[in-house]
Amino acid sequence: MTFQRLSNTGKSWNFLILLIATQWISGQVASANAQILSPRHRVAATPRQSESICPSELPGAIDGIASRPQFSRARWGMSIQTLSNGQTLYTREANRYFIPASNVKLLTTAVALRLLGANYRIRTSIYGSEEVLRVVGRGDPSLTDAQLRDLAQHLKRRGIRQVKQLIVEDGYFQGQLLNPEWEWGDLYAYYGVSVNSLILNQNTMALTLSPQEVGQPLKAVWGEPLAALQWVLENQSVTVASGMQSSAEVNGILGQPVLQIRGQLAVDSKPVTQFLAIRDPGKYFLQHLRIALAAEGITVAQASVTSKAGNGNEAELAFVESPNLSKLIADTNQPSNNLYAEVLLRALGVSRNSNSPNSAEEGLTVVKDTLTQLGVDASGYVLADGSGLSRHNLVSPEALVQALKAMARLPEFNIFRASLPVAGVSGTLRNRFKNTLAQGIVQAKTGTLSGNTALSGYVDAPNYQTVVFSIIVNQSEQSVAPLRQGVDEMVVLLTRLKRC
Repeated sequence: MTFQRLSNTGKSWNFLILLIATQWISGQVASANAQILSPRHRVAATPRQSESICPSELPGAIDGIASRPQFSRARWGMSIQTLSNGQTLYTREANRYFIPASNVKLLTTAVALRLLGANYRIRTSIYGSEEVLRVVGRGDPSLTDAQLRDLAQHLKRRGIRQVKQLIVEDGYFQGQLLNPEWEWGDLYAYYGVSVNSLILNQNTMALTLSPQEVGQPLKAVWGEPLAALQWVLENQSVTVASGMQSSAEVNGILGQPVLQIRGQLAVDSKPVTQFLAIRDPGKYFLQHLRIALAAEGITVAQASVTSKAGNGNEAELAFVESPNLSKLIADTNQPSNNLYAEVLLRALGVSRNSNSPNSAEEGLTVVKDTLTQLGVDASGYVLADGSGLSRHNLVSPEALVQALKAMARLPEFNIFRASLPVAGVSGTLRNRFKNTLAQGIVQAKTGTLSGNTALSGYVDAPNYQTVVFSIIVNQSEQSVAPLRQGVDEMVVLLTRLKRC
């Protein structure tokens, strides 16, 4: 099955290697689920766009955009209100269900911040002795090889030189590693990775394709040798002459550990890199940990991965911790990272019931209960995951606005709002709203699946007041770009509001 959906959370465009290349892992892994608007689709500032409008003029202006011929088959849902007193400025099917894509992350991160607290951290611990060492993962999505080296160095300083039995416990989160409601084509991609308790390098690995001589297959090189143990590659690609179209893709075969490389790259094309999901994240973690231990001169006689917890009576020999939750929710919402959102959902589940057989389902219950306490209508949404990758998520624009308004009443509001992308500046909005009135004064969460796009957040209208909005468009045959164009024009209208 060809990768064709990019969430964003989720998000969607053809999963062509040439187009997504090397954009994801770096620093915060900030392009995970990236939603980039090409320059020709950016909303440019014009004299007319700088003119102020009265609230009474807003409905007609928005309707004018939504009624354009290219949107004739699309379904729009909107709720736009003032933040201070909840005055409705515009509404369209606001209480109807829409597929929200990554706007689901607004709900997940809001509840996580409310219940777990801004200083919450996820701890990875090592217990025991040289006889038996237990590594207990608790789902830290930020863990990298650098932290594994730190753990190994801690053990060395504690005098550990050889380990008879190394056990890595991957059972802190209970339930399936992959949401059964995610589409099969998403499960090979970096945005649809397994969600387990021992996450390393965001459960992804890199595959780079390079042209060779004309007529030869593309050269496929994994970013690390261990990746070759996870996947079998069937290379059906070809190098073509200079000037010919370059288009390559990776396909997964249902139920098999096989990736098929198809398509072509011109002989003078630059190498392109794609990030793919790790099939067995627990085994991958163990392999990397053993490498880190060996680098410190620590030998391991036997090693295994288990989903069962140990007795818990041993001393903690070493640990590493994630950044605090303030940073984690920013790393969730800014790049629209599905893995981070799914971890937070499960952390919420464990926080209520560590013995639940399904941490994700328990987390969904916690989200609903908490949102209800905050005043969000429980009938306004049906959630299937914490990230928005599932098309079984259904949310009304009104419910999203209710959640955004509820967060504004809480002490954690500034942290929550700071986690959102800023128009024309950061995250998945960094290339949208450039050189418009919205740049720098709109903070909002994006969401994209094929045929669907969403944007919900806050606008500090300079001549009016803070406006909270949710705009969702579903069931469109259009590509992402024109849908975002329409949404962005509507948001720019909000920045032009004045008191009249």
